[in-house]
Amino acid sequence: MVPSPPNPAAYDQATLDFYAEHAPAYVANGKARVSRFLEDFMRALPPGAHVLELGCGSGRDAEALIAHGFAVDPTDGIPAMAALAEQRLGRPVRVLRFDALSAIRAYDAVWANASLLHVPMAALCDVLALIFRALKPGGLHFANYKVGGGAGRDSLGRYFNYPDRAALAEVYARSAQWDGVSMVGYLGGGYEGGAAPWTAVTARRPIE
Repeated sequence: MVPSPPNPAAYDQATLDFYAEHAPAYVANGKARVSRFLEDFMRALPPGAHVLELGCGSGRDAEALIAHGFAVDPTDGIPAMAALAEQRLGRPVRVLRFDALSAIRAYDAVWANASLLHVPMAALCDVLALIFRALKPGGLHFANYKVGGGAGRDSLGRYFNYPDRAALAEVYARSAQWDGVSMVGYLGGGYEGGAAPWTAVTARRPIE
């Protein structure tokens, strides 16, 4: 399959450059523990489910999914990050931009921990539509976002879409006919340190 041409509106180049430059330090920082939401996510999946991970980073969540018997397709948009995750997992990690996702009804679940929060808000609806398309009927999707009043950059220069709860609800509603969208607010950390409000989103593609 011919890769999709770059769509500058669907990603922030400065953020990609940051992760490419700081991949070793970022991966070293992320080795300790998996996402707090991963256990619940795994319990909601059928045994041996086929899971796509978008933005696998260090590979820590993919490693846990694999250890629990799931068929995992780990991906990351940064070649340097994907190469480091490959070393950890001992298996190939695809380089994949979110806007280049072309799968159709291929996955039982799409896991996107702390990754879609970097998608420009104007492109998030389209990316979510691609995720919906990639899911099998009844498939489960998870993503989480740092909460705010609008897009901006952190102290490290990374772009975040910083949506509030209403903006998230609206963009999910526009993206596809999800079978319910569940949102949970919590206080979480990040690579730059400190604590900030986040929202975790879980949604399903309807069973047809």
